[in-house]
Parts: sequence; C-alpha cells; structure tokens
Amino acid sequence: MQGRAGDQRDLLDVESVAGHLLKPGSVFAFLAEHRRELFPDAMFADLFPSGSGRPSVPVDVMAAVLTLQALHGFSDSETVDAVTFDLRWKAACGLAVTAAAFHPTTLTYWRRRLAASTSPNRIFEAVKAVVAETGALKGKTRRALDSTILDDAVATQDTVIQLIAAIRRVRRDVPGAGEVIAQHCLAHDYDDPGKPAIAWNDADARARLIDDLVGDAHRLLGYLPDQELGPKGAEAVALLALIAGQDVEPVEGSDGTDGRWQIARKVAPDRVISVVDPDARHAHKTVHRRQDGFKAHIAIEPDTGIITDCELTKASGARSSDAQVGPALLEGEESAVQALADSAYGSGQARADLAAAGHEAVIKPIPLRPAVPGGFTLDDFTINPDETAVTCPNGISRPVSATRTVNFGRACDGCPLRAQCTTSPRGRKLGLHPQEKLLRAARRQAETPEFQTVYRRHRPMVERSIAWLVRGNRKVRYRGTGKNDHWLHLRVAGLNLRRLLALGLTRTNGNWALATA
Repeated sequence: MQGRAGDQRDLLDVESVAGHLLKPGSVFAFLAEHRRELFPDAMFADLFPSGSGRPSVPVDVMAAVLTLQALHGFSDSETVDAVTFDLRWKAACGLAVTAAAFHPTTLTYWRRRLAASTSPNRIFEAVKAVVAETGALKGKTRRALDSTILDDAVATQDTVIQLIAAIRRVRRDVPGAGEVIAQHCLAHDYDDPGKPAIAWNDADARARLIDDLVGDAHRLLGYLPDQELGPKGAEAVALLALIAGQDVEPVEGSDGTDGRWQIARKVAPDRVISVVDPDARHAHKTVHRRQDGFKAHIAIEPDTGIITDCELTKASGARSSDAQVGPALLEGEESAVQALADSAYGSGQARADLAAAGHEAVIKPIPLRPAVPGGFTLDDFTINPDETAVTCPNGISRPVSATRTVNFGRACDGCPLRAQCTTSPRGRKLGLHPQEKLLRAARRQAETPEFQTVYRRHRPMVERSIAWLVRGNRKVRYRGTGKNDHWLHLRVAGLNLRRLLALGLTRTNGNWALATA
C-alpha cells in the first residue's frame, strides 16, 4: 500500500522550527519546500498497485532520501543515520525532530521496486522535466560528450579463485551439482573458498593446479544431470563455462581434446575479473593506467553544466566504447545539436550515426599513423569521387578492391618516394574505411580555425561535470550494470537539481522557472 505524507505538520517539524537555518539555494532547502511538487504521489502509484497492507514510507520522503543519498554518496546505513540525526535531512523530508528513521533495507526494497518497474529512472526524468519547463536549455544547441571509469565494489580475482568460486556457486544453485562435485571434482576441497595449499613459488605446481581445476570445471559441466534450470542456476552454469575458458588454452603440443590446460598467453577481450560481480571489467585509460569497474557516459550542455543524459556500461567489451554509446545519448534531443567530443568518439560509424540523426559532429579526429615515421599518411593519397581508384603521391593509380583494399605492389619498385611511403618489400597497401569520406572530411574540418575555436571553448566544460560526478563517488556501491546505472541516474538527478538551484530555480504560480532567465 502506498504511503502518503500528512498535510498537517508535527509540533516539532524541523522545517517549521529551524527551516530558516537551511542554506538558501541548497538542495535541502529546496526539497523541504518543494519535494511534493517534484515527487507527487501519482508519480509512484504503479509501484503499489494494491490498496491493502501496511503503508510504505511516503513517496515524497523516499524520493527525497534516494536523491540526497546519491548526491552525497552515502551507504544505506549512513543514509539512515543522516535521516535520524541530521536536521537538514529531516527538514528536506518533512520529518519531526523526534521522528525515527526507517530500516536500511527499506532503501533496498525501494530500489528493487523501481528497477522492476516500467520507469526505473523516474526520479531522473522528474528533474529532467523541471529542466525542460524552466527553459534552461532553450536555444542551447551544443552538447559535450565524455566518459569516466568508476571503480567496482568488489575485489579483482585471479583465475584460481574465480574457478573455485564459480564451482562453489554451481554447487549452491544447481540441483545435483553437489553429488557430481563430490564424485568427480578432486582438485580442491570445495568447502574451502580460499586457495589450495600448494608451493606457490613452484611454477610446475601452479601449472598442475590450473590443469586440475579446469578439468574439475569441465567434468562438473559434463556430468550435471539434464534438467530445466531456473535463472540463478542457468547463470551459474554459464558463468562457470565462461571462467573455465577465458584464461586458459591447451598446453603446448595438445590438440585441445586431451584435457590438458595452461594459463593462456593472452588476455580475453571481454574478460570477467570477478565472479562476485561478473559485469566488472578491466579498462585502460592509458597504456600505463588500468582501472577495474564500469564506465559512466554523460552528455552535457556546456554553458549550464546540466547533464542531459547518461548511461553506465561495462568498462570494456561489447557496446561499452565511447563511440558506440555517445550518439545514443543524443537520441532524446528535440532538435539538431553540435556534438563536441574527443577522438574516442571519432569513429566513422559514430560520425555516420550523428549525421543520420541530423547532428553536427565537432569531434577531434583519430590521428593517422604513417607507415614510415614522418612519411606519407592516407590523406596524401587521392581517392576518386566514386571510390573506385586511389592515386599515390607519385601519381600512380590503382583500383579499389571489393574488400576496399588498394595494393600498389610492383608499382612501388623504383619509386623515388618509396622511402617516405613504405618499408614493405611488397609495396604499399591501403585499407579504406567504409566511412572514409566522413573521416577525411573530419580531418579537414579539424584544421579550420572555426573548429579550433568552438572545440577549445566548449569541449573542456564537460571535464567540470565529470569532476562533479566523481567527487567522493569514484567507487560504485552496487554490483552489476543495472543497479549501478540506476544509481548513476539518481546521482545525475541530484547534480542537475543542484545546478538548477545555482541558476536560480524558483516555483512561481505552480510553474518551474529560473530567476535569472
């Protein structure tokens, strides 16, 4: 049953007694006065379809608490303490000085209900509606794109720990797995979650352990009884199969059928780094800097600093790159905008997607690498208008193949420009991108004064919003992309509300407006 706040205030209502002490223009003061207009009861009615049962915490109170929690980066326990002892929080929620807070699990309960609903990010959408009503973005036709890595909430696990944990999870979640492990899996005592006691400084001992653990995983998967598995069991089996294959390869000289395994001399491109949170991933911001976790993507309006959309993905792997996610963040725009971004967003497909949506890409191009240091790049070769032939700097033309490659081959023999073009004894070979025209146009555009002026003035503003986003919140608190994406939207809702207040957000005659507008 949905709970509703009473219209009459308590005798010791904090907002009545000490509301004048709240900092003007703060989120606390705003919620104390306007939380019911921002979060009306009807906005959450679908979460409580039944009119019977014990009433929930009033929806305006819980929405205010969730917003403040994400804005301040508090845990559930810290949030409950704040609601209990911090008068600012009590005032923002319309509570009396003597009011007791709810149990921390209430926050988990609400997050689950929101996540399972048809509108899990409705608090973010409510603040977004306020932005639209104020006209804060009216006439603002630029959006800057960027992303940042957020650390995960679990410890990274090595191959041994992941294999043991995955086998234990199958034993826990799949009927009959315990009997299979007892009979066929002997590499480790799977009642013990820790590492086996071996001579870890002995390379042969480590190799035998890996071989035995992978063998146990394969035997477990092979001997499991045929049965219809529920979601948890199916996920456990799939995870074990993934873990048993991502870090290993057949030993040297094996054909892969004799069951002999070793640690692979490569890294899987979408490697699971923890069975506790299978969505966490390795990410490389630079060659020397690696982080484990998730990637938060945002689009902002540079002048106001308002975040217009956001998404959290895995830190690496399928549909996690900036170029894949960035254009999607502009799908909700009502009109065409200039998209400002660094070269991570400069792929041909991203530019094509933006152009198809009517947006203008002001994106730093991906640098070309010459085959010879200081020599000719792809742009020094002329492509005819219908892309059927390419002419080299020495005036030699060759056709473009069906696979969009150009092979100059023997034409490079005796060429006076060869030393500036290629070191290959077979001559220069080119590969043309499917969006080659777009990429060439982007590189020409980047050299113009207009591009440099707009890019340098407006693109760096997104760094400011990234700094606000991660301040005190570099590490996520939850597991999985779903829960953390929901948190990211709550965090952005709080940040946007704070930005609106800095811009002079007011409530006049039942309408949201900016005092500075």
